[in-house]
Amino acid sequence: MEAVEKALLRALDSSPDGSVANSLAFASSNGLDHKALCGAIRSLAASELVVSKELAEQRWVLTAEAQSYVDQGSSPEVQVFRAVLESMPNGITLTGLRGKVGPVAAGVGFKQAMQHKWVSLLKQDKPKPQQDADAVAQKAEKEEAQGEGGKKKKKEPKAEPLILAQREEVEDACLNLLRRPDLLSAKDAQALKKRKLVAQEKTAYFSVSKGPKFALERKKEATDLTRDMILGDKPKWRDLGFKKYNFNAMAPVPQGGHLHPLLKVRAQFRKIFLRMGFEEMPTNRFVESSFWNFDALFQPQQHPARDAHDTFFLTNPRYSSSAAWPQDYLERVRRTHEEGGYGSLGYGYNWKLEEAEKNILRTHTTAVSSRMLYQLSKKCEEDGGKFTPTRYFSIDRVFRNESVDRTHLAEFHQCEGLVADRDLSLAHLIGTIEQFFRNIGIPDVKFKPAYNPYTEPSMEIFVYHPGLQKWLEIGNSGIFRPEMLRPMGLPEDVKVIAWGLSLERPTMILYGIDNIRDLFGHKVDLEMMRTNPICRIGLD
Repeated sequence: MEAVEKALLRALDSSPDGSVANSLAFASSNGLDHKALCGAIRSLAASELVVSKELAEQRWVLTAEAQSYVDQGSSPEVQVFRAVLESMPNGITLTGLRGKVGPVAAGVGFKQAMQHKWVSLLKQDKPKPQQDADAVAQKAEKEEAQGEGGKKKKKEPKAEPLILAQREEVEDACLNLLRRPDLLSAKDAQALKKRKLVAQEKTAYFSVSKGPKFALERKKEATDLTRDMILGDKPKWRDLGFKKYNFNAMAPVPQGGHLHPLLKVRAQFRKIFLRMGFEEMPTNRFVESSFWNFDALFQPQQHPARDAHDTFFLTNPRYSSSAAWPQDYLERVRRTHEEGGYGSLGYGYNWKLEEAEKNILRTHTTAVSSRMLYQLSKKCEEDGGKFTPTRYFSIDRVFRNESVDRTHLAEFHQCEGLVADRDLSLAHLIGTIEQFFRNIGIPDVKFKPAYNPYTEPSMEIFVYHPGLQKWLEIGNSGIFRPEMLRPMGLPEDVKVIAWGLSLERPTMILYGIDNIRDLFGHKVDLEMMRTNPICRIGLD
């Protein structure tokens, strides 16, 4: 590019009128690539070293068929004429001509040679062979027998006409025109265009002249003011030229910034919870102690869910400090596990503080709920036993050490809601869940009895997936057990209903996705995030 720029600038400087009239001619005479020259002209014009004007010219160019005739050295009509001339004085049939010059040249060339009257056709009858009387009689008897049998007599084919040459020499005018397409007259060009031997091509070029900042060498303009330009006794910025900012230029279309379907559904879920009067819980604690994740929920320390094959345990830091936990609450939780209370017999084992101190990646956002309910009990205590009904929700990531398949992930989002109030029942739980699912556009909901260590009664939630054409387990629900709530200090008549579901499975249903790995994880198609539609939740 730099060499092309220098060649153009030198030509403008040495030109009497300081211009180059045609960039095509300039590139041809100097052995330059015209595309590279056009790029240099645009760049120099942007720096005001030159002034350019874009022009265009129409010219005739040869088609691939015409170029083949130029390479062969003869047009198809001349090829036909020479083949016929070589066959004289007997002439040649059209079949023989095709075999000699080829079917394409024979078809086009014969027509043109006939129009120029270089060749002519001679019709001939097929000669009849000599036959004796006996042979004629036998043939007559055979034809009569075939006639009686009802068979049609075959018609004798006519002889193919001969092509004869009408002169001894012709001029290849077509080839002469094809060799100089730039000199074609309008009449000749139209005739060759009709034969599809030439086509019109539009070529753009520039006329160039000196600009207001013309110089034989481009001086690079600075785009930003830097620290080095300002410092020193003689600042460099005074001697530099700065590139002007084009404030009217359009910015490139950004390729990022598109919302993932999960984020769209999450935003709609939040709106639904807020409309239903829920308050969002803080969920910024991915690493949780086993105490708040399991023990505070009355989940025994020998429960299978607390095994390494279901839970991710941290190695550093491996333990939390139990000194930071409320000691009176810690003691009540220990006693409830070992001895029971509040109408329960407990689990009858030696509860270990070391097991409760183990750090894990939280397996559910119910760990957040246990903290919030304990804070609610402390507020009730501070208000002199006055309890305020509360609705909480959270939507965030949880982690399970599970095998990954089309409906399960080791890392996913859990959406949880709970209501704390006096005298709540299973009917309140079912009604609240059905109202929530109607709001997210999933009216088909079923419940199945289940077991949870911290809820009684407990129910699994199922919804119908049209894509998979089956019912999917989408979440769990229940009423928190007194063994979980009473150690916190909540009043005896206060009950808590709660439910939890993944964010991924409702999103799969709403967006028609049948494999969870196509929605969340390293196999997600980035183009899907750019083109996915808006969240299709039918808000009532």
